[in-house]
Amino acid sequence: MTTNGASTRRLRLHRYRRGDLEPHIEEHDVPADEDTTVLAALRWIQLHRDPTLGLRHSCFHASCGTCGVRVNGRERLACVTKLSEHQGTVTVDPMANMPVLHDVVVDMQPFFARFPDQHPIVRASELLPNADTVDGIDEHERFEDCIECGLCLSACPVAATDATYLGPAALAYAQRLLEEPRGPDREALLDWADQDNAAWRCHAAFECTEACPSDVRPAQRIMALRRELRRRTQQGREVPEPANEEARS
Repeated sequence: MTTNGASTRRLRLHRYRRGDLEPHIEEHDVPADEDTTVLAALRWIQLHRDPTLGLRHSCFHASCGTCGVRVNGRERLACVTKLSEHQGTVTVDPMANMPVLHDVVVDMQPFFARFPDQHPIVRASELLPNADTVDGIDEHERFEDCIECGLCLSACPVAATDATYLGPAALAYAQRLLEEPRGPDREALLDWADQDNAAWRCHAAFECTEACPSDVRPAQRIMALRRELRRRTQQGREVPEPANEEARS
């Protein structure tokens, strides 16, 4: 679509404010080119059409994880999702499986509350483009890739039907902690992961891995966590004593 010679795209936008009985949909035509992101389009609406539009954003380059939304029904970071990736009208909704606070902003507290108690945020420093690696090291690897955006929980079909499920991000983080040589109490962490609403509750739909923008591969990590739990169970089994002397010989 063009307006006054400028190309525009139409957005169908979820609107909800505290006190509203129900959410509603608004449509806006926004100026756009091939590089216009969903976040840029939302900010244009906020600046030029409706300053009450609720948004959450920070870094603009898929590092902070604060701008998670659903674009045409799929979990995406608004700051790196281009309108040109989609045909026709683009629908923007808040993430699923978390309470909606305002428009496309959700309450992240239930997401963070799912994590194990041992939940430090530890990431290696980013290497500047003109910096050299230390002798003997080919490249630097991030210590922790999860940006805690919540997209995996939004995409999870189990979380959609079970609000008690700990979710892919928390379980993937637990598995990552088990790999850390200075990690927490392994037995306590495995007990946490062995709850009814934890690792075994996952249906292995892999929607979380599909949604993850940081290649954390949460579904694969949950499968690795299950292997750790099975290994602990096998190691904990006692070999039964022979019933009589003849069986011992």
